[in-house]
Amino acid sequence: MTTFSSAALGAWLSSAGTTFLLIALAEFGDKSQLVCMTLAARHRGLPVILGAVAAFAFLNALAVLFGAAVAAWLPEWVVTVAVAVLFTVFGISALRYRDEDEDEDVEEKPGHGVFATTFLLIFLAEFGDKTQIAVAGLGSTTEANAVWTGATLALACTSILGVLAGRKFLHKLPLVWIHRISGVFFLALAIYAISRLF
Repeated sequence: MTTFSSAALGAWLSSAGTTFLLIALAEFGDKSQLVCMTLAARHRGLPVILGAVAAFAFLNALAVLFGAAVAAWLPEWVVTVAVAVLFTVFGISALRYRDEDEDEDVEEKPGHGVFATTFLLIFLAEFGDKTQIAVAGLGSTTEANAVWTGATLALACTSILGVLAGRKFLHKLPLVWIHRISGVFFLALAIYAISRLF
């Protein structure tokens, strides 16, 4: 019984850790982090962080529920191939990243509290984004609550970094290389997903 519990915990931690690493790499320098930076430059950081984390927790819950529902309705090989294709597309997209790709202006909507503004902006920016689709894909192939935990912690960390680092610090980082690492990781997961079919 102890061995089974240890194995189950190990599998859970592995799924959560893999999700954390994948989503953190994919989201670093993305538009949601720029939203946090922009809002934190004008407001206190805590409401920005709380609004971002709340939005990500909700979006990730939707994603893993969708992924789990898809997995229950479709044969495992179909889900695995679909996940591999999605990860391949994301990987190639990340490898083709250029510095000008993230040059987006983010405007704060007036008349809302900082928390509500952050929640709304993050929700609209990330709904259907690559990271949410990746979370849905992972949620269809492994334990949903581990994927939710890993993804939410990863996105919370990138939001906190966005608030703390500030726009100038981010522009000094080699985002191209971060996106390339993310792309390689996506492709590696795609290969792993296909290898499970054999």
